[in-house]
Amino acid sequence: MSHILITGANGFVGRALALRLLEQPGHTLTLVDRAFVDAPDFGPATLLQGAFDDPRILEAALATPVDTVFHLASVPGGLAERQYAPGYQVNLQATMTLAHRLAGQSRAARPPIRLVFASSVAVYGPLTGAAIHEDQAPRPAMSYGAHKLMAEIALADLSRRGELDTVSLRLPGIVARPPGESGHGSAFMSLVMHNMAAGLPYACPVSPAATSWWMSLPCCVENLLHAAGMDTSTAPPARTWQLPVLQLSMEALLQALERRFGADRRRLISHLPDDAIETLFGRCPPLHTPAAIAAGFRHDIDADRLVASALA
Repeated sequence: MSHILITGANGFVGRALALRLLEQPGHTLTLVDRAFVDAPDFGPATLLQGAFDDPRILEAALATPVDTVFHLASVPGGLAERQYAPGYQVNLQATMTLAHRLAGQSRAARPPIRLVFASSVAVYGPLTGAAIHEDQAPRPAMSYGAHKLMAEIALADLSRRGELDTVSLRLPGIVARPPGESGHGSAFMSLVMHNMAAGLPYACPVSPAATSWWMSLPCCVENLLHAAGMDTSTAPPARTWQLPVLQLSMEALLQALERRFGADRRRLISHLPDDAIETLFGRCPPLHTPAAIAAGFRHDIDADRLVASALA
């Protein structure tokens, strides 16, 4: 029986992943999160409440040797930009502390531990112009993206050394996050969905023509699970996969929402573009990911299925 550790396990993605894993036999779970307030029933999983960068929590999390780790915990982008010190501590320093502790376990028991790392499209920085490909040069414009990129490189080096078996996934905007979540610069991508579903007015901070990269939560979970079990024997040296995405304008997303909820609710959505937000999250060009698709990763197919899945 395998043992799986999830950091950030009661976050938006983490709890969905944990619940999905609890449906599958053949493994045990240790879940780490700062708080388990309003958590679902995680059944037989071991819950550790506290910051994963707390040495006591890390010690307890690794008391039972692990086979697979999903490292999802982070200080989100907007908050990490406003509060540099905790972003640096969690997103880079504590991530590397975890990785080196796991590498120590791997040296004692082969094969190496599979570490699935939730990186971000924030590593690219502002994107404009023509379509881009998986070899797009990263140019992070926020500390969050810079720290994710540094972690990717260090994790790839541990894989090169045979001390870990890492898979870093560059996640796009995952929807629809709970309305109360804060700190994400891309929060508008979820809020426009929630407000239209609830029949509430919303002033969207990007224009109708703004284009973003979208993925529903269920699709993200399936990609994470695929990353945990995929064959990495022919993985690229960077050990990084840019997940396939839907590239949709806000107008296309609103049309899909209108088809689901009606024209009256569509009229509740207005636009007050914020240039900083639109520059970072609303000018994403088409993204071609043939290598990721060949490796088995997937997107949501189309806008209507994205909306249905995100709001399920």
